[in-house]
Formats: sequence, structure tokens, C-alpha cells
Amino acid sequence: MVRRLTSKGNMDHAETYLDDLKQALAGLDLEGVKKVRQVLDQARAEGKQVFLCGNGGSASTASHMANDLGKGASLAGGEPFKVIALTDNIPWMTALANDLSYEDIFVEQLRNFAGEGDVLIAISGSGNSPNVLKAVELANERGLTTVGWTGFGGGRLAELVDLPIVVDSHHMGRVEDVHVVLMHLMCYYFMEQ
Repeated sequence: MVRRLTSKGNMDHAETYLDDLKQALAGLDLEGVKKVRQVLDQARAEGKQVFLCGNGGSASTASHMANDLGKGASLAGGEPFKVIALTDNIPWMTALANDLSYEDIFVEQLRNFAGEGDVLIAISGSGNSPNVLKAVELANERGLTTVGWTGFGGGRLAELVDLPIVVDSHHMGRVEDVHVVLMHLMCYYFMEQ
């Protein structure tokens, strides 16, 4: 049997969700946003690579950001971004997961490409995704600038990266919503210069 909500029930949920989302957006660290944009600007100017990773909804945000930086921001003028979403090579990811472990799907790709001065943007709602953390650890060892977008108090990710941005929410949907806004704040900055 399908349970039907009343119009009032739907509006209450929608209003609550949007009110909580507004609070999460209002608490966004805008100084952190500026610092990440500066890191991206420097990477582009120096011809360095930008890598992105995440799981689930965060994987789609990583792919979306690679698209917007690689096409939209790059076509807007200036040097193009050398950007790779480590979430996008499904055959490679499944081979690594099958032959090594799921924790290795990002770190082993990164091992092939990452060099000093490159950038890794790691996205994890909880901040505790083992495969994301493993990639950050290698990136730190190799001298990359590491950026972490998380929520839920930051998790281990916020402790490991050079530049953490922690969404002030313990609701995965709202954390992911703010991460998409963050992605657009980064990309449209370069598109609209």
C-alpha cells in the first residue's frame, strides 16, 4: 500500500528542508571558498593537474566539476584547466576494486598521474570514506595541494587536507546540495571573469 502525504505534510517537509539548507549555506566558509579558487587559479596558470574524487552523490559532483572546469571555465578564456575526475574511468575503477580493494580505486589512479604542485579536491559527505582518505594521504606525500569538501563535522578528511570546507549539517542531502553550490561557486568564478 502506498502511503499518501497530505499537501500540508509535503509543504512542512519542503519548508523545513529549505530552511535547513539556507542555514547550511549561510554558514559556508567564504574565505575558504576564496582560498580554493586561488589554488585552482594557480594550478591553471602553472599547467598543473586538478584531480577530483568522491563516492555516490559526491562522485557525481566530482564529475560535474571536471566537466565545468574542463569545458566551461576553460573555454571562457585563459589557459585551459587540466582536470581529471578519478570517478569517471569505470573499467579501471572496477579492475582496481576487484583485484586490490575498493579502498584503492582512487589512490592507484592518482599514483599514475599525480605530481608535486597538482591539486586534489576530495569530496566526502561524511569525511570518512576510506578510498577518498587513502587518495588524500598519497596526495599529501607527493606534494599536492589537498582540498576537502565534507559535512558531518568534517570527519578525518577535514584533518588530512590543506584546505577543508565543512558544511555545517548532519543531513547528507543538504551536505551534497551545498557541495554542488560550492562546485558552481568555483567554476562560474572562472567562467565569468
